[in-house]
Amino acid sequence: MRIIKRESQNYPEKLKNISQPPEILCVKGKEISILNRPAIAVVGSRNATAYGRWATKTLVKQLIREKFAIISGMARGIDTIAHYTALNSGGKTIAVLGSGIDVIYPPENRNLYQKINLVLSEFPPGTPPEAKNFPRRNRIIAGLSDAVLVIEAAKRSGSLITARFAAEQGKDVFAVPGPVSSPQSEGTCWLIKQGAKLVYNIDDILEEL
Repeated sequence: MRIIKRESQNYPEKLKNISQPPEILCVKGKEISILNRPAIAVVGSRNATAYGRWATKTLVKQLIREKFAIISGMARGIDTIAHYTALNSGGKTIAVLGSGIDVIYPPENRNLYQKINLVLSEFPPGTPPEAKNFPRRNRIIAGLSDAVLVIEAAKRSGSLITARFAAEQGKDVFAVPGPVSSPQSEGTCWLIKQGAKLVYNIDDILEEL
């Protein structure tokens, strides 16, 4: 683990101008240069459907081929699938935690935690994964990214908070439409109604970026 202070040369340029940039970042991993690469945040429901899993794998594989790093929050569901797909496709991925850098949450992601190229947290080591930490975590996910892609999201979802931060930071927000009968698609359909860019395939992202 290392600590990057806000005044350090290694501090991510993308974070410097967001609202309330973290004063320090605890970092696990040696590939600091990934923070300066083009990156897409891929976020979504913890209760991913088969459709959401398929969409995540398909789009992340294509984003890796286009040399984007993948950023997510190591949560269950879409986040976990995005990280694993990036790694299995030979790409780079970054996890931003809502706990201390040494607190693995969810615990079943211990193996994933060891494989991810770079893990970040603004919280001191030992900080538990309390609910209040995750909205703060989400502003960093958005801040490190060039755009945010929401695969699936319920009507009340942390993914929508990440999308809001991205919009406030002037970033593109993309959303995958889903079946109107699926609760996991309520959030993405709402985002599209609010002006998020509908993603049918990878070209919809590349045309904007």
